[in-house]
Amino acid sequence: MRLKDKICIVTGSGRGIGKAIAEAFVREGGQVIVADIDIATGRATADALGDRAEAVALDVTDPQSVTALADHVQAVHGRLDVLVNNAGINVFHEPLDTSDAEWARCMSVDLEGVWRMCRAHLPLMLRAGGSIVNIASSHSFTIIPGTFPYPVAKHGLLGLTRSLGIEYARHKVRVNAISPGYVETQLAVEYWESFDDPSAARQQTYDLHPPGRICTPGEVAMAAVFLASDEAPFINAENIVIDGGRSVLYHE
Repeated sequence: MRLKDKICIVTGSGRGIGKAIAEAFVREGGQVIVADIDIATGRATADALGDRAEAVALDVTDPQSVTALADHVQAVHGRLDVLVNNAGINVFHEPLDTSDAEWARCMSVDLEGVWRMCRAHLPLMLRAGGSIVNIASSHSFTIIPGTFPYPVAKHGLLGLTRSLGIEYARHKVRVNAISPGYVETQLAVEYWESFDDPSAARQQTYDLHPPGRICTPGEVAMAAVFLASDEAPFINAENIVIDGGRSVLYHE
């Protein structure tokens, strides 16, 4: 029960990594707000988790939606202990093929959306302290050609994490990031299935990684549990990389 009775928000938690984090938080005794733009998916996740979870509609690109969630937490719970900013989208282009609209769409969710959530919910956390966990990416410090402007937003997210972590450390609010590499989510499965030989495509991805496999959502979730818990009181403004060593590998 490492998160016993802690009030937690996990954005984008209707599926994928966010869902795994919500599940882990409930197992560890947390009271979890499943915040997702797809309220039907969010409700399905919350219903499966039982009475320690509730679903709330959230669009991180909409300031009114973000404010409404903060007001709800204040009215119902009176405090916030943990905020996990997991909601994100993939926007992949070559730089000169990137339209203004696509640039804005990426930044609004992957960077500005995190800042909106932090700005709205930090006042609740400053009263008694807490933990903010931002789900970044290996794109936060490495570049894959053809994925612009996603790594720009994720590099910025690490800067936001470090800046807020330093600013609010004396208020007992810790701000950290987790940078997963390849994770075996439904999106990854759908990507492999787009090839003529899905099994070969999956194995090719596995072979890129020193352990011969890729990360599971649950492994990311347990890192989030650690950062959110009282077991990490002096970890602040840091980034935990979960990629099996892939980013350290010079070449195959």
